[in-house]
Amino acid sequence: MNKIFFVFVIFLPSLLQAQEKFTLNGVVKDISSNETLYGANVLVPELNTGTTTNEYGFYSLRLPEGTNRVIYTYIGFQEVERQITITGNQTENVELTETSQALQEVVITDNIERLNIKKPEMSLNKLDISTIQKLPVVFGEVDVIKSLLLLPGVSNAGEGSSGFNVRGGAADQNLILLDEATIYNGSHLFGLFSVFNPDAIKNLKLYKGGIPAKYGGRVSSVLEIYQKDGNSRKFEGNGGIGLISSRLLLQGPLEKEKGSFLIGGRSSYAHLFLKLTDNPNSAYFYDLNTKLSYRLNDSNTLLFSGYFGRDVFNINESFRNTYGNAVFNLRWNHVLTNNIFTNLSVIYSDYYYGLTLDFVGFNWNSGIKNLNVKYDFDHYLNENMSMDYGIQSTYYEFNPGEIEPSSEESGINYFELTKKYAFETSAYFSIEQTFSKKFSAEYGLRLNSFLRLGQEELNLYENEQGVVFNQDFGIYEEADPIGTRRLDKGQVERSFYNLEPRLAVAYSFNDYQSIKFSYNRMSQYLHLITNTSSPTPLDVWAPSGRYIEPQLLDQVAAGFFQNFKRETYSLEVEAFYKFIQNRLDYIDGANLIANNAIEQAILPGEARAYGLEILLKKNKGRFTGWLAYTLSRSEQQTPGRTPVETGINNGDWYNTNFDKPHDLSITAGYELNDRWQLNTNFTYQTGLPVTFPTGQYRFENLNIPVYSPRNSNRLPDYHRLDISATYNPAKNARRNWQSSWNFGIYNVYNRMNAVSLTFRRNQDVGSNEAVRLSLFGIIPSVTYNFKF
Repeated sequence: MNKIFFVFVIFLPSLLQAQEKFTLNGVVKDISSNETLYGANVLVPELNTGTTTNEYGFYSLRLPEGTNRVIYTYIGFQEVERQITITGNQTENVELTETSQALQEVVITDNIERLNIKKPEMSLNKLDISTIQKLPVVFGEVDVIKSLLLLPGVSNAGEGSSGFNVRGGAADQNLILLDEATIYNGSHLFGLFSVFNPDAIKNLKLYKGGIPAKYGGRVSSVLEIYQKDGNSRKFEGNGGIGLISSRLLLQGPLEKEKGSFLIGGRSSYAHLFLKLTDNPNSAYFYDLNTKLSYRLNDSNTLLFSGYFGRDVFNINESFRNTYGNAVFNLRWNHVLTNNIFTNLSVIYSDYYYGLTLDFVGFNWNSGIKNLNVKYDFDHYLNENMSMDYGIQSTYYEFNPGEIEPSSEESGINYFELTKKYAFETSAYFSIEQTFSKKFSAEYGLRLNSFLRLGQEELNLYENEQGVVFNQDFGIYEEADPIGTRRLDKGQVERSFYNLEPRLAVAYSFNDYQSIKFSYNRMSQYLHLITNTSSPTPLDVWAPSGRYIEPQLLDQVAAGFFQNFKRETYSLEVEAFYKFIQNRLDYIDGANLIANNAIEQAILPGEARAYGLEILLKKNKGRFTGWLAYTLSRSEQQTPGRTPVETGINNGDWYNTNFDKPHDLSITAGYELNDRWQLNTNFTYQTGLPVTFPTGQYRFENLNIPVYSPRNSNRLPDYHRLDISATYNPAKNARRNWQSSWNFGIYNVYNRMNAVSLTFRRNQDVGSNEAVRLSLFGIIPSVTYNFKF
C-alpha cells in the first residue's frame, strides 16, 4: 500500500499537466553569509503567479517556455529581477543583498502583498527577528516568547510565569519546535527569560489555527523556530552585554562556500552579586546553541543542530534545583527531482528535572526523552498546485521520578516511580491549490497512531475507574486497586488511532481584500500533570493509556483580511471556536507530586474557547507598529460520570486558569533619525480567574473557609507601559566592529500588578485581610550589543 501511494504522488504531475511547461527551481540565499532565506518571494508578475521558499530556501515553479520576468524579494533585502529564458527544466540560484536603508524605505511590491492576501493561510503570525530585537522587555533581554504575547490570541499566566496560552488553550497544548526538535519547557527562571537565543534565530512562525497536516501532537498551537545555518563565507560574531545576562554568538566557514558552523552561548550572572553580600542563595541559567552545515553538492546538504540549556536554583546550599532541555537533530536535505525536495531528520530530545534536598538527604530526578525519525517531501506539482507529505515515528520514555540518597548518612532508601513508554507514528499529506484568480485552498489529512507500551506495574480498578465518588461526603477520592498488571515494554497496553482532516480556503474579492476559513482536528497524547496556571519544572508529563484518553480538538475559524493605502496599512479580523474533548481536571486535594498512580487524582472533562481577534498594522513610514485586540472566553467542564456524582464545580462550566476576556496590546516604533530608534508597547489584560473564600465558620477552635465556585473571581486587571531607545553610533569604515546601545524602562508608571491574592488573619487587629503579591515594579535596563 505504501509503495502504491509513493508511486502515485511521484507520477501525479504527469496526470495534471494540461500543457507543456518546465520547472524553474533553486535556492535563495543571503549574499553576505550564504545563509538560505526562508519565506523569500519568487514572483512572475506577467503570469500573476509565484511561490515562496521553504524552510531551507528551496523553491520550485512551473513556467511556460520562453522568456519570463522573475522577481526575487525578501523583507530587508534588495529586490533582484531577472529575465530567465525557459527552454527546459533549469536551476536558478539567487543571492540577495541586505539593504542598508531603514525598514520604512524598503519598497514592498504590490505582488507580494497580493500573494499573501490570496494564500489560504490564516491564524498564522510571523515575527521578523529584527523587530523582536527592538521591543522593550524586562531586564533588557530580548525575548521571543514575550514578543509573541503582543500578538492577538496569545497571552500568559502573568509575570514570572512560564509558557504561553493560545486562544484559550493551556500552555502544555503548544508544540514548540526548535529546528524540528520538541522543546518541553520554553522558559528560563520560571518565565523571566526565553530559552531561545535571539542571535541564533533565523525565523519563526506561530500557527494558532488552520494548522497544516505536517504538524501534530498538540491541540492549541505550533511555534516553529529555525536557527541560522552559519556564515560559510567569512568569520563573524555578535553578542550583547546586559545588566544581569550576556550572550555571544560566533559563526564562520568550515569550508568556504560549502560548510559552516555556528555556536552561541548565553548566561545570567546576577547571582554573582549576591555572593558579594554573603547571600548563600542563587538563581541563574545558561544555554548553548550550535549548528553545523555542509553542502555535499547542489542536491545534498547535511545539517546538525543542537541546543543545551540549564536553570539552577540554590537556596542556602541545602536546596538545589536543576532543570532544562537538550536536543539534537541530524538532517539530510536532498533535491530528489527538479520539483521534489526531501528532508530526512533524526531527532533526540531530553527534558530533565533534578532536585537535591540536603537537609532531607535525597536527590530527585525525573524527565521525558524521545527519539524521533521523520521524512518529509515538498512536491511542487505545477504553478497552481503543491503537495507536502511524509511520515514520522517517535519513541517516548517517561521518568516520573526517582529518589536516591544524597549521602551515606542519609536515611532515605532508593525509590523509583514506574517508568512509562509509548510509540507514536504519523503519516500525512497536504495540498495547496489555486483553483482560480479568486479562490485557493489548502487541504490535507493526518493519520496517527499512539501505542501505550507495557510497564513494570499498572494498577487495576473496579469499573476501570481510578477515582471514586463518596456519596456520604459528596467528594471524590482515590480508588483502591483491586490488583496489578505487568507488561514488558515491548508489548502494547493500549492503542489509539485518529484521523485529522485539515482545511483552509481563501476567496479574494480583489488584490487587496479576501475572506478565509479554516477547520482542523488535532489530537494530543501527552498530558502535563500540573495544578498551576503555568508550567513549572516539577510538572510531570504523562502519556495517554488505559486510564487517560487523548485530547481531541475541533477548531473552526473565519477571517477578513485587507491591505489599504498602498499596503501602508493592513487589517486582519478573525473569529474562532474550539472544542476539546478529554481535557484533564484534578479532584479537590489531588496529590500530583511523586504520585505513582496519577489516575487516582484526575477526571476527564471538556474545554471550549471562542473569541474575536483584531490586528491592525502600519507597515511603512518612520512610524510603524500594530494594535492587537482579543475578545475571548476560555471555559472548562467536568460533569459527573453518573447521575449521583457532582462532577467538578457541580458539573457547571467554569473559567480556565488562563481565561482573559479582554487582551489589548499596542506596539509602536519610530525612526527618529539614522542613529536613534524609539519603541514602546502598552499591554492591558483582564485579571486572571481565581477562587476566593466567601465566608468562614468555626469548628473546634478552627476557622474553616467557605469558597466560591471554582475560578468565579478575578485578580485586578493587568496593565503596563514599556519604552526603549536604541542608539546606533556612527560606523567607522576602517573597522568591522559595529555596536549599538539599547536603553529601556519596563513598567514605566510602576504598576504593581498582582500575581496572586492570599487571605490571612491579621494578628494585630484580629480581622481577615487580603495580601497582594507583585513581582515587578519599574525596571530600567541597558544593553550593549555588538557585531564584528
